[in-house]
Amino acid sequence: VQKCLDARRAKTEERGVYRYTLSDEVCSATQQMSVFQQTVRGSCGGRYASAGFKEGLGRRILKKTVFFLAMAALVLLLDQLTKAWIISTLRIHESFAVIGGFFNITHVRNPGAAFGFLAGASPAFRYVFFLAVTVAAIALILHYLRTTRIEDLSLVFSLALILAGAVGNLIDRVRFGEVVDFLDVYVGAHHWPAFNVADASITTGAAILMAILFRRRKERPEEKR
Repeated sequence: VQKCLDARRAKTEERGVYRYTLSDEVCSATQQMSVFQQTVRGSCGGRYASAGFKEGLGRRILKKTVFFLAMAALVLLLDQLTKAWIISTLRIHESFAVIGGFFNITHVRNPGAAFGFLAGASPAFRYVFFLAVTVAAIALILHYLRTTRIEDLSLVFSLALILAGAVGNLIDRVRFGEVVDFLDVYVGAHHWPAFNVADASITTGAAILMAILFRRRKERPEEKR
């Protein structure tokens, strides 16, 4: 090494050239090391950022799933408990007034859908039709929740209400071949078709869902502007 240094000094006419050359090599090596370190840090930082994003996304999905299942289970439990109480307390067509002239609790059976839809159809057709429609609706809701990134909990809540109501009435059809209704709203001699917690849940969920879709459709033209 010393011989090489002596040879380079001998070939160099101006003083300080060797020192400059060696310093330049050191600086070049230092710059290369800095670039390498920045590359490594950037790579690691990207991995950490990606991991953090996935972790945050996983938490949001878990929160959405827990909220959906909790709401659906709560409504389904309320529906089944109220129906069990009606069956054990009142005979069919027996009733009592809650708000005179407006609201009664009346035990009735509905072989059709909500508010008496298809009540006059044949039992076999009703059973197959309602079973197929209910299973299809449940499958679509679950598929939508699984494949769509939903940030709005009100949308999750509306889907939970619809699902719980569909399952609640499906349980009745499997058990009794008909649905237990007991909420009787009326004015004078005019009665609204009797319904239950499941029917109210489906109707409320559908109303919330339509309101959300209407709001989003209204917001899109404003975003384009």
